[in-house]
Amino acid sequence: MPTIIILGLRTNHKCKTVIKLSHSEKELFNNFSDGQTKDYYSEFYMSALVSERISFPIRYAGEKLLSLAKLVLDPAFQPVVEVGTGAVFGYESLMRGYDQMGFNSPLDLIDRMAETGQLAALDQMMAGRALSKFTSLPDFRSATLFINLDVRLIPEGEALLDVLIRHLQMHSIPPSSICFELSERFDNTAIPQFGPLIGKMRRSGFKIAIDDFGVGRAEFKLLCDYPVDYLKIDRHFVTSIDSMPKKQHLVRNIVGIAHALGIRVIAEGVETEAEFLACRQFGVDMVQGYYIARPSVNVSEQMPSFPHLLDPIRTRMSGPSLDELLIRQKIEILPVVYEDDSIERVFEMFRKNPDASYFPVLNANREPRGIIQENQLKEYIYHPFGRDLLKNRDYLRSVSYFVKPAPIVSLDSDTDDLVAAFANTEGCQCVLLTENMRYAGAMSAASLLKILNEKQLKTAQDQNPLTGLPGNLAILNHLRNTAKDGDRSRFLCYCDFDNFKPFNDVYGFHAGDRAIALFAGLMRKHVFSGTDFVGHVGGDDFFIGLQDRDQAQTVGMIEALLCDFHDEVRHLYTADDRLREYMIGHDRDGLEKQIPLMRCSIGVLELPEGVVISDINRISAEIAGIKAGAKQSQTGLCYARLGENDIPRH
Repeated sequence: MPTIIILGLRTNHKCKTVIKLSHSEKELFNNFSDGQTKDYYSEFYMSALVSERISFPIRYAGEKLLSLAKLVLDPAFQPVVEVGTGAVFGYESLMRGYDQMGFNSPLDLIDRMAETGQLAALDQMMAGRALSKFTSLPDFRSATLFINLDVRLIPEGEALLDVLIRHLQMHSIPPSSICFELSERFDNTAIPQFGPLIGKMRRSGFKIAIDDFGVGRAEFKLLCDYPVDYLKIDRHFVTSIDSMPKKQHLVRNIVGIAHALGIRVIAEGVETEAEFLACRQFGVDMVQGYYIARPSVNVSEQMPSFPHLLDPIRTRMSGPSLDELLIRQKIEILPVVYEDDSIERVFEMFRKNPDASYFPVLNANREPRGIIQENQLKEYIYHPFGRDLLKNRDYLRSVSYFVKPAPIVSLDSDTDDLVAAFANTEGCQCVLLTENMRYAGAMSAASLLKILNEKQLKTAQDQNPLTGLPGNLAILNHLRNTAKDGDRSRFLCYCDFDNFKPFNDVYGFHAGDRAIALFAGLMRKHVFSGTDFVGHVGGDDFFIGLQDRDQAQTVGMIEALLCDFHDEVRHLYTADDRLREYMIGHDRDGLEKQIPLMRCSIGVLELPEGVVISDINRISAEIAGIKAGAKQSQTGLCYARLGENDIPRH
């Protein structure tokens, strides 16, 4: 007797809905029952609360799942976008159509396919469809396709990799255009075949990402023991990051760890502008999520860039830091090789460049992969048949086999990042520098030492000769670094003398210099913590940067400094002027008048914990009003927190 499946449900006689099978649904039923299913068209009654079409009850179809999957599953692409430029870096391939098979999520379907022994076949099918769709994109040759690798496929991963490589060759796609995302639902490292598989992926030119970082297993073990290109922060840590200090702290430190290891960071699940801006402030390299674009099965809907994400900071007047200027001056532009080049070409490059001991190695997308060193090839050079062996078809090895890891640092980093990169990489010969994720040059240890020495000289030259305090260059660098450190509250104090010019005109510039030196000495007396900073902007303008204090401690210290200066500076006046509490001088219009004794006004701007500022021009705009408030106040002190409209007076 043939099996009959009835799509009918009687629940409410008041609501009548007719459901007819589509052509594809009839084909699904025919596949499901080997032609023994009777298509049943009927009217049935549904609750008014149930409006969506009922899915086929085929989650138990067993061996027929793959046949059904071939009919309805389709890869959807979601763009992965560079934070600084808004350009699309690549696309993550996501499964769509699983709901038509009666599953609530792709994971439910994948788990069921694993139970029925069809996971490898499903993976190959979806990879083939994703590759075919990927090649229809106009920018596919410069983009990266992110594909998930299920841990249960690792035991047969090398065979699957061979099939994928043949697919890539068929579509003329370099392996470096593919990035495998390692799912952290299970411990990948516990599987014996994992290490050899990662090694083969790397030698073949594929890239590797850790998916859902922060909620998986063995993540730091992966970072420590295996070559990882990208780290994808789970959306749990991205959702509402703009208003949650704990998440801000975690993301900032995850980014710091990744960058120290030369790994780029991708934030998943970015759904609001505030989340995007927070990710950008905390140093995330790339983002994906609904705020940028939803996944789409239609290739025509994909865009090459999202201009509204372009970082306006790069075009601001603040310009590059001293570190970035020095790094750009000393960057070394070396000949490069590509990981799919022949070893014979490398031999030829070393022959033409006898002074070179290494060359940077790039993939087809011009992303740095590491370096190839001359001493790695010496055993073949000096072996009687070494070079012939490398040319042998049975032994043939490309450059990727010899690539040695090297730290990768963004060109806009500071010298501390470069020093940390050298320190964290054993046997490091150079740091590879990138700009907008692509190779920009190399920096040797010798060049880095020159930069550090030149930076010290520049800092010394910037020092004020009268006070011996750091000048504008050091102050600017301090502001940049402090503004990006949201782990604590920071206090930026701008100091300016009142009535200094009339005093200088009447008593002479030597007396004016004594007043400036006096204040510098008092600053050193009151600001002595190792985390604090004092600088001399010029003339009678000074700067103090405070950390590891609260508001009360900061205000108390500033009040004590103002009080001491008020008492000490009086001694620079004559006894008559001190007695009168004013001096006779001339105002800006040249009119003679009574001018009060000199004092200092200090405006204090607090950057609260969790606040990260990339554009220091915003700080300058805020401080202008605070300095005006300090000069108008009775005590000479005005305090405000960043972003407050009403500046409190003291």
